[in-house]
Amino acid sequence: MSKQPAVYILTNCRNGTLYIGVTSNLVQRIWQHKQQDVPGFSARHGVHLLVYFELHADMYTAINREKQLKKWNRSWKLRLIEEQNPGWRDLWTDII
Repeated sequence: MSKQPAVYILTNCRNGTLYIGVTSNLVQRIWQHKQQDVPGFSARHGVHLLVYFELHADMYTAINREKQLKKWNRSWKLRLIEEQNPGWRDLWTDII
């Protein structure tokens, strides 16, 4: 997978705690979350399952999308995940 700006959602389990992030290197960033190399919220809550991501043409667009998603209420975020990934499977293998 190319090093393209991406917005992603991690969780610890289906309908569990959600974490929304943005990165310029999705594979590297998700690996860091999985290894708990990133101190803070994701490590404390064990959110390491990649359940949603979207690629963007540039970082400016990706950051704006991340901000938009973070403002959404929880039910909208869950619906977004369900529409793209109804089984809530870890998409890690799709990106490596």
